Amino acid sequence: MSQIHIAAILCLSLTFYGLTACHAQNDTRQQVQEQPKQQSSSKIQQGYQLKTIAQFSEPWAISSLKDGRLLITERKGKLQLFDPQTRQKVEVKGIPKVAYGGQGGLGDIALHPQFAQNHQVYISYAAAGQGGYGAVVARGELDLSNAKDPQLKNLKTIWQQVPKVQGQGHYGHRLLFGSDGKLWISSGERQKFDPAQDMQSNLGKILRLNDDGTPASGNPFMNQGEIAKQVWSLGHRNPLGIAFDHKAQLWVAEMGPKGGDELNMVVKGDNYGYPFVSNGDHYDGKDIPDHNTRPEFKAPEISWTPVISPSSLIFYKGNQFPAWKNKALIGGLSSKAIIVVDTEMKPMKEVQRLDIKQRIRGLLEAEDGAIWVLEDGKNARLLKMTAK
Repeated sequence: MSQIHIAAILCLSLTFYGLTACHAQNDTRQQVQEQPKQQSSSKIQQGYQLKTIAQFSEPWAISSLKDGRLLITERKGKLQLFDPQTRQKVEVKGIPKVAYGGQGGLGDIALHPQFAQNHQVYISYAAAGQGGYGAVVARGELDLSNAKDPQLKNLKTIWQQVPKVQGQGHYGHRLLFGSDGKLWISSGERQKFDPAQDMQSNLGKILRLNDDGTPASGNPFMNQGEIAKQVWSLGHRNPLGIAFDHKAQLWVAEMGPKGGDELNMVVKGDNYGYPFVSNGDHYDGKDIPDHNTRPEFKAPEISWTPVISPSSLIFYKGNQFPAWKNKALIGGLSSKAIIVVDTEMKPMKEVQRLDIKQRIRGLLEAEDGAIWVLEDGKNARLLKMTAK
């Protein structure tokens, strides 16, 4: 008699005693499947403390000078030079008019790798133009010769989103310099879906440029038109965090739709699938196929449902928080948290979540290994995080 027939007879014969014995196999199988999750959670409990340093109006990005002063952008179009020692802030003059509204305004700021010699800074912002709105990146010289009257001079646009479209969401426009001096830009798909797959548009892409805004040699799509020459990867939605890890691997954190926020390892020439795939759904409830249904697209290394709403990303390289060494720290908006991810775990996992109880807009590692935390909103605090 087959084992299947024996099992069936046993189950029938145990009817009077209840069916728990017949379901025990299912319970055991479920436990076996779940057990690895419990074993590999590897949660850490790095201690920290927060101190309020200052307040800003709708801050968006933060960068630091070698002397410890901070440059902080505010969405309505102000760039503040802030000294944490004296708690004094001075507005930098020379910022262009920005298209404030929705998610738009003054965005990111990055220093040129040779800033000490050339004083060049890069800013991103939303601008109005033919067809609607789009992100712009401009380069200028930061004149700090008069401490009471800092100015951004000789500002020149070096890049812009193509095309400009209606609406004021999903600009992305984070800026980052690599160790090779190339400028990386995260460009959102502007809530228009299809441009993320259109190589005649630089929306929904990760871009790699020379410091003057021209396409960098070695980009993967050099033979598909002038816009495509800028592109390193495509199929992104709203990438708001961009950072290199300690092995010089580029990562982006991006907002998914209704569910499916992502942390992606950025690989030359890869397509991340949006809007064809996502681990979330459209806000109207319409289904989007999951990543595992389309293996030709690169899936995220980790995704979140419920969402964390990633706003920013750094890899911690200091020594003040040893448990976070070389781990990804993601600023969360709706989650009101900082999410710590161990990108070297297989599979990759969130290992700690810091409940800040406020929307987090930006993160920056300080020279001493502390972390600057920038809240979001009209009366947002600048916090200094130190080890506890």
